[in-house]
Amino acid sequence: MPNSPEHFSITSDGYAPRLKRLRQLTKILDNIITIPGTQVGIGLDPIIGLLPLCGDALGLIFSFYIIIEAAQLGLSTATLGRMVMNVIIDSLIGSIPMLGDFFDFAWKANNYNIILLEEALKDPRKNKKANNSFIFLLIIGLFLIAIVLISIPVILIRILWQLITGS
Repeated sequence: MPNSPEHFSITSDGYAPRLKRLRQLTKILDNIITIPGTQVGIGLDPIIGLLPLCGDALGLIFSFYIIIEAAQLGLSTATLGRMVMNVIIDSLIGSIPMLGDFFDFAWKANNYNIILLEEALKDPRKNKKANNSFIFLLIIGLFLIAIVLISIPVILIRILWQLITGS
């Protein structure tokens, strides 16, 4: 998928303001700064991910905000599921110290998700709106993944400390 989503105009059903806001958030999270001489963008998501313990969980919250907004726009369960998988890949691999930090600069889950959102909104007849129970499960999943994201670095640091100190 390309680094910047192809923009199109949505004028019906009041999608335009919400979509514009989600595009702006995605740009801030994934592509706010372009490396001079390249088309590679860096956003706040990988930078926030550098914060110990809570950085990846905070990035996850921003990513799930985009997904919840997409659910409110009436996206199908299948499209929302793909969006969730992008975020899970980003969050779980991103939580691995060092390796995850490099991965966060390359994997732009929010950018991929805005592309999925725009594609789904191009032809709303193909979408079968996700039901409220699925959205509730998304929120529960967010909470559980946030717990995992905070736990992984704590466990890895504890193991590393035990190896260093021999206790």
